[in-house]
Amino acid sequence: MHVVATAGHVDHGKSTLVRALTGMEPDRWAEERRRGMTIDLGFAWTTLDPGGTVAFVDVPGHERFVPNMLAGVGPVPAAMVVVAADEGWMPQSAEHLAALDALGVRHGLLVVSRADLADPGPAMRRAAEEIAATSLGAVAAVAVSAVTGAGLDELRTALSRLVTALPAPAGGPVRLWADRAFTIKGAGTVVTGTLGGGELRTGDELELTAGERVVRVRGLQSLGEPVIAVRGPARVAVNLRGVGKDEVGRGAALLTPGCFLRTDLVDVRVHGDPVAALPGTLTLHAGSAAVTVRVRPLGADTARLRLARALPLRIGDRALLRDPGRHHVAGGVTVLDVVPPGLQRRGAAEARAVTLAGMDGVPDPAGELRRRRLVRRGELVRMGVPAEGDAVAGDWLADPEHWAWLGTRLAAEVAAHARERPLEPGVPVDALRHRLELPDRALVEALVRPPLVLRAGRVAAGAAGVPPELVAAVDKAFADLADRPFAAPEAHRLAELGLGPRQLGAAVRAGLVVQVADNVVLRAGAPERAAQVLAGLPQPFTLSEARQALDTTRRVAVPLLGLLDRTGATRRLPDDRRTVIDKDA
Repeated sequence: MHVVATAGHVDHGKSTLVRALTGMEPDRWAEERRRGMTIDLGFAWTTLDPGGTVAFVDVPGHERFVPNMLAGVGPVPAAMVVVAADEGWMPQSAEHLAALDALGVRHGLLVVSRADLADPGPAMRRAAEEIAATSLGAVAAVAVSAVTGAGLDELRTALSRLVTALPAPAGGPVRLWADRAFTIKGAGTVVTGTLGGGELRTGDELELTAGERVVRVRGLQSLGEPVIAVRGPARVAVNLRGVGKDEVGRGAALLTPGCFLRTDLVDVRVHGDPVAALPGTLTLHAGSAAVTVRVRPLGADTARLRLARALPLRIGDRALLRDPGRHHVAGGVTVLDVVPPGLQRRGAAEARAVTLAGMDGVPDPAGELRRRRLVRRGELVRMGVPAEGDAVAGDWLADPEHWAWLGTRLAAEVAAHARERPLEPGVPVDALRHRLELPDRALVEALVRPPLVLRAGRVAAGAAGVPPELVAAVDKAFADLADRPFAAPEAHRLAELGLGPRQLGAAVRAGLVVQVADNVVLRAGAPERAAQVLAGLPQPFTLSEARQALDTTRRVAVPLLGLLDRTGATRRLPDDRRTVIDKDA
């Protein structure tokens, strides 16, 4: 299927042409038929040979209904511009063409209608000249009369050429902008729209921007017939399960879950009026949505837009800015960034303008990584950028140059910390995360490379991550006690070696010793070995029996047994004897 929108001034015969081509009545409202003027969007379709099925979105031509017109042409890839031979180029001819140009529509056809009432030549020459200066470029032109039928065959041939030359259908995720919502008795809420790409299937789960919730497709119709699946481009009606009509309307969108980011702040390139001349407030038309925006100029042709309501926009999207007070299309916009950085610092706006000047709205994975430095894969996908390459940690992607710089910075921070606090066994991971301004501690852990080590939540230099001076001091303290594993160095010996409270605390954190009391330390693992020795005694045993079995002093035995009690290795009985607890029993 192909989808083509009409465009042109009011009463230039757009609906009459669609009716003549399809045999269907595009005007849905009784008031439209009574007044002979299209007010809202109309829909009809026909089959061309060659070309296949062509669905028409018929738009209103009166200036009061331009927002309705824009809701119809937003998602459509091609347009049929209609100009009456007896009236020629008119104000809404110009505004509709400006809208197509702003939206970047590149495929079209000029139809000069009512050729039975006047020579179509002058109107055709003027219209062709106006159209050629826009994104549509030079287009085929046909003169017709829906009354006499003259030129209709030529119009069908020209439409066939137009649709067969359209680009291949886009794949990827679904973003269906709703242009109509209504209820059917016994079926529930139905949303219609132009599916630009992707595929919809009955039973699919989709995100509904209105209410930001997941909904299920109960049924699908295309061109009035039930279907199991429909692939864009196509006109489609979606029956939604469990959604009230008041929950969804024109401007809402149905989205493939996890593939779109709803944003209320975007940086754009403006194609049209000079940015400096734009009013501070305009209306942004994207898809079928119309949202008030505040405009902040940045560069000569770039600006930041603050949206009154978040929309599911992606990098590269085309949209339109309009001044409703002046009935004026201010220009088209290309979305350059949907997650732009803040501009609070002095000079940030000027720097941002320079960055935007080098962006073209074409999704660029390497460029986005270079600008963002670190970004989650899913966020990049929701921006509309292919997420290429391997993650550095979890789902984090990193710019290679920035990642290498972070590794160098991490090593420098660890070295500086070791110089300033030599007794500490490394830098806590969270402290490094803050110093490097990283959003996730997993990134810090992923940056650790030899000779750095990660141990007990700290990053340190060296194979063990322990200051060598501390290791040497502890070794000297226990040098004369090698044959007595449960003996502790005397306090004066510890002081001689410089092992005061701070140094002993560092040794404990490094796993070199176990502190059982003030100035009473044992080698790491001594409590576990003591429990094994005590298990060989007749149970229960006294403090004296334990001291003798461990070949240690009362100064050590009392706090050591207290530690074993606290850790559940032993249990103290009412008569002050103890028993070793068999944890395997």
